[in-house]
Amino acid sequence: MNRQEIEKLQAFFRKRFDLPSIIVKPRMQKSDSAEVYIGDEFVGIIFRDDEDGDLSYNFTMAILDIDLE
Repeated sequence: MNRQEIEKLQAFFRKRFDLPSIIVKPRMQKSDSAEVYIGDEFVGIIFRDDEDGDLSYNFTMAILDIDLE
């Protein structure tokens, strides 16, 4: 993902969740995805999917059972 895509995704997340502390960062040695943080805490990965000419982004977030307590 290029810097412009990352900035657009960050703006989308901040507006959608009304949370200005969300940060989207490029991944080291990976060009098809970016990391999502809330402050300093890693929360998930966004993958870029442009198969068949249809561009979309998939956000994956793992939730541990201990986080639910």
